[in-house]
Amino acid sequence: MVESSYISYVRLRDNKNNMNKKEIIYLDMDGVLVDFGKAIENFFTLHPHLRERYKTHPDHIQGLFRNAPPMEGAIEAVKKLAESGKYELFIATTAPWGNPMAAMDKRFWIEDHFGNLFHKKMFVTHRKDLLMGDYLIDDRTKNGAGDFRGKLLQFGTNWETNTVNQFPTWESILNHLL
Repeated sequence: MVESSYISYVRLRDNKNNMNKKEIIYLDMDGVLVDFGKAIENFFTLHPHLRERYKTHPDHIQGLFRNAPPMEGAIEAVKKLAESGKYELFIATTAPWGNPMAAMDKRFWIEDHFGNLFHKKMFVTHRKDLLMGDYLIDDRTKNGAGDFRGKLLQFGTNWETNTVNQFPTWESILNHLL
């Protein structure tokens, strides 16, 4: 794991006047910004005949990511982080390989809920460990999140293990960061 001193070195190298440099936060989408569990539940309520087909890979459902509801408090919390002026915010999400339209749907979701806040500030990756920044807010350690070079703030509930993470709510995230 790369030390935070490496991140500091990169910042000093890239910006001689480092006094106004904002810390970088990457935000995962599913389970952090987007209530993915609720989206799946809503889909199967409307289409119960498809439950068996998608039970092992509900993330392969076409259009699921486009109209999913936000997590409670997520929109307001992200706006508070942006308004604080302390952070540079980016999206870091994974799109399922078996659902290539998910990346586009996720981009539209971000635009619908945040306008231009994340314009050209979205990374779709299966390798979050390659991102350089100060914080990653994610609900899981998959797709490189567990090896992120900054500090991983595990949010909400890990749906795979059904355990509550260190930061269960957006209020707890804001209390830590602001």
